[in-house]
Amino acid sequence: MSQSVLKPFKAIKYLFAKPKTLRYPFELKEPAMRYRGFHVNDWETCTGCGNCADICPNQAIEMIEIPELVSEPGKTNKRPRIDYGRCCFCGLCIDICPPGSLKLTRDYFHIHFDPDTFVFVPKNEHTEPEKYFPTNEYSVLKASLSHRRKDYDGFVSDLKYSLFEPERVPMPVVPPEERMLSFIEHIIGYDREEARKEAARCLECRLCEEACPAHLKISDYIHAIFEDKPEESLKKIYEDNPIPSICGRVCMAHCEKACSLSIRGEALSIRWLKRYAADTVKDFKTTLELNPGPATGRKVAVIGAGPAGLSVAYFLRLSGHKVGVYDALAGGGGTMRTGPPAYRLPLESIDRDVDYIRSLGVEFFFNTRVGKDVLFEDMLKEYDAVFLGTGYTRSRSTQVKNYEKCVLALAFLTDNKIGKPWKVGRQIIVIGGGNVALDVAREALRLQHIQYPGEKTAVKTVSLEDWGEMPATEEEIREAREENIQFHPAWGPKEVVVDESGKIKGLLCRKVKSVFNEQGRFAPAFHENKEMFMEGDMIIEAIGQYPDFSFIPEELFNKLKFTQRKKLSVDENGMTSIAKVFAGGDIVNTNMDAVTAIADAKIAAQGISRYLAGETVTA
Repeated sequence: MSQSVLKPFKAIKYLFAKPKTLRYPFELKEPAMRYRGFHVNDWETCTGCGNCADICPNQAIEMIEIPELVSEPGKTNKRPRIDYGRCCFCGLCIDICPPGSLKLTRDYFHIHFDPDTFVFVPKNEHTEPEKYFPTNEYSVLKASLSHRRKDYDGFVSDLKYSLFEPERVPMPVVPPEERMLSFIEHIIGYDREEARKEAARCLECRLCEEACPAHLKISDYIHAIFEDKPEESLKKIYEDNPIPSICGRVCMAHCEKACSLSIRGEALSIRWLKRYAADTVKDFKTTLELNPGPATGRKVAVIGAGPAGLSVAYFLRLSGHKVGVYDALAGGGGTMRTGPPAYRLPLESIDRDVDYIRSLGVEFFFNTRVGKDVLFEDMLKEYDAVFLGTGYTRSRSTQVKNYEKCVLALAFLTDNKIGKPWKVGRQIIVIGGGNVALDVAREALRLQHIQYPGEKTAVKTVSLEDWGEMPATEEEIREAREENIQFHPAWGPKEVVVDESGKIKGLLCRKVKSVFNEQGRFAPAFHENKEMFMEGDMIIEAIGQYPDFSFIPEELFNKLKFTQRKKLSVDENGMTSIAKVFAGGDIVNTNMDAVTAIADAKIAAQGISRYLAGETVTA
């Protein structure tokens, strides 16, 4: 009892002690190193993907447009705005942020009587956010902000604990030592579980869809794969892309370059997931259940059965038009049929896409050369509209001394894939640094192993571009190096050296000083006293391609307009300067890939339909 009576007097010792109250902002209390306070966001790193807003359990984050920021592939002009009346500082937004731009500081003090000041767009310490505060009393708030800590060692993103998987599901491939011995397809492809696991990585931010030239509904078809519905995935793909078997193998994958996961990890395998859907569905016609629209009574001719021609034929046929496709080759695909080697794009994959388009009622005229077997001017009379999708079908040459001794890339690739394979040399030199050059080199290597088993052989490449400038994709370069292709970048051909009998001895090269001039134009410059001789008995030129318009009569060809980059000029409907003649693909765009050709075809198909309905003005 006595102890309880005296106990209150023990507090007397605190009577003259300094109080522990916090006198903010004159004194700062040191919080824990990983304390979760107000947000900061690095606007330079932030992609505006909106994953932070999607995951917020309290709907405290809203993505708003910032007018002075410009949207670009892989990045929008939106930034997160935080409502601290709702925020519980859980940190989920930090853990889901792909670029790691969003952080929680250790500052948790903000004193103001205006509740609007508790809703603002966080920025980093190097910028002024006045414009984005919905209050006129920013000066009071700024005084508060000025006392905030400049060390942001609060709650930051850690890939070990992130809410997304930064690494891809590995793609099964044939090992280099095996694949270089034959032309079997070297990418094996995902199985069901691998595809679903990879699809689960998708954050559905849709940055990829804006970067895709054809604007495929990527998030939707990947979500269908995650739900184990490949049929639904294929239906979604076919809304915008009628050649998924082709694009699932050789697409340039602009979408993956824009994937938010690629900033700190590996991009989603969008291309391979498209291939998975196309390869898993065995019967396209039964699954897709697509039928042409009501017959319009109009006829459209398509010249060229490449990606652009196939796609425009598909879209036009679904609109109810009658379509005839003409191509000089024995099957569809255009340069996709003749260019990419079989180990990258087998013929059966091309034929699956072509056969489905044929099943819709598109009529194909193969082995038919326009300008010879059928005249272009007669097609203009017979058809209500004509689409040009002829692509780049001729190889360029270096024109150096004795260049006529060289083999041209497209002829080499075409013969090896759909004709009679070339007899190759033991020491092959490939001139060029693009994807076609590496296709040639890797194909030549396989022919060497078939024709000279066990013998010493070599394939070497020489290119004007250095490693950092080489136009070939990183994937192609990596796979070529794995197969022991020898690279000699930053060297240009000077002369094809031959012996007295005219046989090739090798290639004399000059060291490249620069490839482009100060204006960014192609103008190679060389070191005069730096030369190299490369020994070889076969040289293949793969320095680029150009189109063939010889099928168009001169009086009509002279009416065509071209851009400064020597591309066929078309209007917003895809129509050329010749009435009722439309165009797309490599002869129009600068990307020169299958998915951009599809995008051109969508525009042209819509333009042709409007033209046939009398809704557009003729050229």
